This record gives sequence, structure tokens and C-alpha cells, in this order.
Amino acid sequence: MPELKQPEIVIYPDGRLDRRNASAYLGCSVKTLAMHACTGTGPKFIRLGGKVFYFKDDLDAWIASHPKGTSTAQLRAVSVS
Repeated sequence: MPELKQPEIVIYPDGRLDRRNASAYLGCSVKTLAMHACTGTGPKFIRLGGKVFYFKDDLDAWIASHPKGTSTAQLRAVSVS
């Protein structure tokens, strides 16, 4: 079995991550994270100098806010109610 490679994620001293690093932290693509920003369904972000940044605490809170289940059917039932 091939060895899993841990992505290198850069976090600024103040806890900020750029979109590329935030997507690696969350385990999604940059495009998916950008789409969440456009639809308002993603984690909080800020714009500084034309770049988008996320704070690690906001990413963790966004992950924690999602329902957890043991099957996709269970998660579908949670999201419908």
C-alpha cells in the first residue's frame, strides 16, 4: 500500500491561511472553497490586498458545524430536517 503524503500547510503567525492552504487544510479543492465563498455556504473569510484569507479557528468552527453521521442516508435525513 502506498504511503500517504501529508500536505504542507502554511499558517501565518496570526492564524491566517490563504485559499490554497485553507483548501488543503479542509481537504477540498481551491475551486470548491471559492464556490462556497460565492454562495455563502463556506467558512468566514476576509479580503486583504485583493487576496482571500481564512482564519484557522473559523475553518475549525465550520468543520464542527457540519452534521456527523454513519451513513449518507443518515446525513441526508439530518440535512432535510
